[in-house]
Parts: sequence; structure tokens; C-alpha cells
Amino acid sequence: MTQLAGADAIVALDPLFARLAVGAGHHLWGLTHLTVREKAFVCLTADLCHPHLDTPLAMHVEMALTHGVEPEAIRELYRHLAPYVGYPILVSAFQCLSELGLPPARDTGPLAPAPPDGALARTVADLERLDRGLAAFTEDQMAQRWARPHMSVRERAIACLVVDVFYQTLGESLRLHAELARGAGATDETLRDLLRGVAEFGLPRAWAAARALGLGSDVPR
Repeated sequence: MTQLAGADAIVALDPLFARLAVGAGHHLWGLTHLTVREKAFVCLTADLCHPHLDTPLAMHVEMALTHGVEPEAIRELYRHLAPYVGYPILVSAFQCLSELGLPPARDTGPLAPAPPDGALARTVADLERLDRGLAAFTEDQMAQRWARPHMSVRERAIACLVVDVFYQTLGESLRLHAELARGAGATDETLRDLLRGVAEFGLPRAWAAARALGLGSDVPR
């Protein structure tokens, strides 16, 4: 069984709560339709959404590194999520990474934006009919992120779905990110496992997202 990072520290706070927390953690890490990296990204994204930028973040960073997630991939997750959870939160999160001893990032030169296509382009077009300024900002933010290295489109979409569940943006945003995840190889079972994992961070939100995604109850357990 996977040893959860920081478990001993939780025991020192409250032994009974620690057993509950460790059990919930093993539930997430035991899901079979998410990759190890995706499970790490679920936890790291949840920290930004609450936000939990102290002990939980440190535990999840340690867990991610232990499971082979590269420091640059963690940084890339943070960059990707900035416009989804808010740039100010990410300033504090990057400070935490520095305090945890992660190697500093290297500036690799100018960004090379990739114009949104497919579902991302349709989203921009829909926003054009509502507000051109918002559409332009959205297009710029998407262009800077979805084609960058260190994370796959599926991983980026899964992280955004975690944000949707936390923020309960269960309409257009949830549908967009589910479409992107499916287009990059995710299945209904992937999405079910995602919601089962996110349930650790808030049951009612996971329930609502399951209904919004149309994931029926007549499925294997």
C-alpha cells in the first residue's frame, strides 16, 4: 500500500482523523483509470482551489515528487491554472515551491502561443457574441497554455475539470474540459474516477458534477 506523504504529521494532530484522512488518500491513489501523474495533479489543483498553501500543499508536492512527477511539471501545472484559479493565488503557490526547495525555473525565452483550435476555438467564438474584450483575453490565455510542454492536453483538461468541480462551474466550462479530456483519450471511467478522487475534497461538489456530466448510476463499481 502506498505510504502517504506527511501521514505521521497528521497522526500527531489527531490520530482518529489521521486514520480517516489516510483512508481517503488511499482511496484516491487506488483509482485505476487515472495515471499516477493525474492523481498528483488532482491533489495539487485542489490545494489551489481551496486554497491550501501550507501543510496540504507541502504533502502533495512531496507525494508528487515521490511518484516521479518532475518539478517542472508541477510548475507547469501552476502556470496552466493561473487564469482558472487566479494569478494572485499562484504567486503564493510559487513562493511555497521555493520554500520547499524545488529548483528554480529557468526562463526559456519568449512564449510561443498556439492559436486555440477545435473546442477551444468554439469557446472563443461563443464569447465573441457576448463580449469581444473577454473573448480576446480568453483566446490569449488559452494560446499561451494548451500546447506547452511538460503536460499533456489530457492532464491539462483533467486539472481544469478539478477546478470546475471545486468552483461548481458545471455548464459550459465543465463541458469544454470534458470534451478536451475525451478528445485526448479520457473515457467515462476516467471521468468517474476523477470525480471519485475529487470527492475526498468535498462530497456535495462531486455529486453535483456527476449529475452535470450525465454519468449514470448503472455503471460498474
